Amino acid sequence: MDTQERTAAAPNARCPYRLDVLATDLHEENESLRARGPATTVELPGGVLARSVTDLGLARRLMRDPRVSKDPRKHWPVYASGELPEQWPYRIWVDIRNALASEGEEHARLRQLISPAFTPRRVRQLQPDIESLVEKLLNELAGLPEGQVDLRHHLAWVFPLQVVNLMLGVPNDMEDRFRHLVGANMATHYTAAEAAANGKAYVDLLTELIHVKRQLPADDITTQLVQQRDSDVITQQELIYSLMLLIGAGHETTMNALDHAIVNLLAHPDQLALVRAGHAPWDAVIDETLRHEAPVANILLRFAVEQIDDPQTGTTIAQGEAIIINVAAAGRDPRANPAPAVFDITRFPAGKHIAFGHGVHYCLGAELARMELRIALDMLFSRFPDISLAVPRSALKPQPSFISNGHLEIPVILGKDAEVIA
Repeated sequence: MDTQERTAAAPNARCPYRLDVLATDLHEENESLRARGPATTVELPGGVLARSVTDLGLARRLMRDPRVSKDPRKHWPVYASGELPEQWPYRIWVDIRNALASEGEEHARLRQLISPAFTPRRVRQLQPDIESLVEKLLNELAGLPEGQVDLRHHLAWVFPLQVVNLMLGVPNDMEDRFRHLVGANMATHYTAAEAAANGKAYVDLLTELIHVKRQLPADDITTQLVQQRDSDVITQQELIYSLMLLIGAGHETTMNALDHAIVNLLAHPDQLALVRAGHAPWDAVIDETLRHEAPVANILLRFAVEQIDDPQTGTTIAQGEAIIINVAAAGRDPRANPAPAVFDITRFPAGKHIAFGHGVHYCLGAELARMELRIALDMLFSRFPDISLAVPRSALKPQPSFISNGHLEIPVILGKDAEVIA
């Protein structure tokens, strides 16, 4: 069934909707999914079926429902029976064992290991370092030749990863490899063999980082987790996957949120003017960005422990079915957010979204991400008040991923440099 046929399919059609893994038009596809129902069946590569939840209310209920699990070993028959191919491109998303992919006591134990890094006090302590990182990157931007520059490459991509690397204590000579492999494991256009190779390379790099921190301990999260491993509090696999969670969640969400906030403000100068005039705070920009363009479009996977009947939507999810929380579609649910396609930082009440999760899996680093975004946006638009998009917004190309929602490039003209910083 091609795209045109899928779009024309009746809302209650039984034929699974084959997802576009390149996400060439994420929001158009989500509207097609929404038209088929609040949790329609979709097909992932390899013939893997799942329910894509596009209704915000249903998504929230499922994310806190004890009848929904993140453990495929116990609650996904396709996985437990060995039917899932070893080379399935997204296998790392269900093989992984960390705080995001666990439940109950195991989740509480793994979450507690990393939560001290995100206390309000620790987050506040990072502010001067974050400001210094942004200032350095803006200075580098100002030093580039006049003309078009890629703001994703020079700011949105590198800045959040540098913050994560600061927290984890990643040596400078490993930064480029982390930058490549984080992106490679979020992309969904690779073949099964390529995806498996990327996953192995990522695990190998994390193993190397653990070795470095065992030899040269420091005051960072990686050293603390290595010490927990050496005390047999966690396994080697849990250590690696916990680092993977910290890097992926700490980088991808903030990177794409910064990307879309910049693009939306440049495409809507009236909205930017409200912030500059003090009529709207940066937090309003951040929340509307998270609603309008969820940085992580789809979260893989959850599983129904038993049959779930949702009377509010009339949805039934059978025991053992896989569930995708379609965060991007949920943020544009018209019943929760009127005129959902409109970027409007003055929404009242504020736009509803689940970009940071919901329930027990709510993102530990949410406040850190918000602080990073406030600082980066404020400093960028103060430093370059005449910044503008170098191409029409419609010409911006999306990342080839139905998981990570961002642009390949953000070409801009910086304009006059408002201040030369020594």
